[in-house]
Amino acid sequence: MSLVDTAWLKENISNVKIIDCSWHMPQAKRNGLEEYNKEHIPNAIFFDLDKNSKIDTDLPHMLTDINSWEKIMGNMGIENKDEIVIYDNSDVISSCRCWYNLIYFGHDPKLVHVLNGGFKKWKIENKMTNNKEVIIKNSIYSCKENTDLVKNKKQIDENIDKNDFNVIDARSRERFEGKVAEPRKGLRSGSIKNSLCLPFGELINDDHTFVSKDKISEKFKSLKFDYNKNSVFSCGSGVTASVLALAYSLINDRYMPIIYDGSWSEYGRI
Repeated sequence: MSLVDTAWLKENISNVKIIDCSWHMPQAKRNGLEEYNKEHIPNAIFFDLDKNSKIDTDLPHMLTDINSWEKIMGNMGIENKDEIVIYDNSDVISSCRCWYNLIYFGHDPKLVHVLNGGFKKWKIENKMTNNKEVIIKNSIYSCKENTDLVKNKKQIDENIDKNDFNVIDARSRERFEGKVAEPRKGLRSGSIKNSLCLPFGELINDDHTFVSKDKISEKFKSLKFDYNKNSVFSCGSGVTASVLALAYSLINDRYMPIIYDGSWSEYGRI
């Protein structure tokens, strides 16, 4: 149950920890924390995707180390037994990246959910919001890294010849095909050799909900890749890759999300 709907969250709002993981592309000129401070789902805790990633790197949103993640979770009052619902108010459905991070660091996948439609749908339905400061009681959190759920550049390069796994890119077709410039400076246009393209936006409705499982299945089948091989998702900086990973988990119960963490921010460097 990677996704939960707004009705489910409303009914279970007192029994779950809620995380607001709103992150926006720089060109959107929006600030997730400022928007959260003005209005959020009651008791939601803000998760800063930039600050809660690896600090000693110039690559965006890289996974942090295990000790740092334990501190991040502890400072948010998250416990290992907690059931968690993550939402966002972003066009890039950034909640999925937090979902991936939690699973990578060992939180029970059955306890980690993304709110289908996010804050946009919650607001459309006139469900309760406020701007109250959430009082957090620090916790002790214990991590166990699932290192099989991440790929690095060396593994991606080796796979070009070995073809052990599928690489699927969540960026737009224009970016994937190198027809437009990358939004980040210092990156060439194009894509990883032999990778496939499925723009994440093709799996998202206007109200920010995911399209039906049948449509998700159709989109993946159109890629004509080998379903017997594992699939690794990439994008610009590891955020929308997580959207594809979650979508794929909806049609493949056995799938655990695997992300090329550096994505094109690393691979496309000039």
